[in-house]
Amino acid sequence: MSNFRQDFLNFALQQNVLKFGEFTTKAGRQSPYFFNAGLFNDGASTLKLARFYAQAILESKVQFDMLFGPAYKGIILAAATAMMLAEQGVNVPFAYNRKEAKDHGEGGVLVGAPLQGRVLIIDDVISAGTSVRESVKLIEQAGATPAAVAIALDRMEKGTGELSAVQEVQQQYGLPVVAIANLLDLFTLLEQNDSAELAQFVEPMKAYRAKYGVA
Repeated sequence: MSNFRQDFLNFALQQNVLKFGEFTTKAGRQSPYFFNAGLFNDGASTLKLARFYAQAILESKVQFDMLFGPAYKGIILAAATAMMLAEQGVNVPFAYNRKEAKDHGEGGVLVGAPLQGRVLIIDDVISAGTSVRESVKLIEQAGATPAAVAIALDRMEKGTGELSAVQEVQQQYGLPVVAIANLLDLFTLLEQNDSAELAQFVEPMKAYRAKYGVA
């Protein structure tokens, strides 16, 4: 059986979504790698990405009744993943929010299926946890239950304190976080890859993890 996590990272490399080199993160850290899910921006790559999300969600065995995509990146992810889940025989509704409430027509900030039952939030990454916080609030206000969060990559690094943004979400809301891949998978990618170009990043990655990584 192929390892879909490694398949995903190799795919992200091909698409230039995952890059190794010298980058400055939003938090001002010097990182040896960069991951920008916004570069999955055509039909074929979005389809493939959604298939990886569906695979990670189904493998996690997390129980859910519908998907919710926070505006804006989560909207396309929720729609595309719902399609790929349906392809696997799991047909679930999806909804998303608008950033601005609409004052005509049906109004409100929610679009799509009514929020009910166990709702799985789907986004690209969790950095500050802001979109998760807003999503949880919307879901609970609608009388539904947040079930889990699915993301593309868990960087497994400290946020403002000793915990990572993912750990903070898990602790604060008691929600499991399903990631297609994480930092350990990145190390596996580098160690199993026979390209000298990638091998040079193993040590910088180890140093970065020692400085900012979480257990």
